[in-house]
Amino acid sequence: MRRAGAIEALTLPLAQHLGPRGITANTVVPATTDTDLNASWLRGNSELIAAIAAQNALDRIGEPADVADVVALLTCRDARWVTGQLIDATGGFRL
Repeated sequence: MRRAGAIEALTLPLAQHLGPRGITANTVVPATTDTDLNASWLRGNSELIAAIAAQNALDRIGEPADVADVVALLTCRDARWVTGQLIDATGGFRL
């Protein structure tokens, strides 16, 4: 699994600190995602997209909705018992 550095280091203390108030704290780690921020080096470069997709178990790069759905899952009541976790939302990047 990829690591998120400083964000990862903050997740556990935040979960511990906020838990008594009923607040969960988790980190979502995406892989390469087709966003406007990445457009300048990603879009239009089909060879690069294919190379990145080949490293992914789902054989594609992520879409913003892929990551947004994971975040939405963590905000629903059904995820109330999940806290202090690093959630891999990479679609199986470099498994």
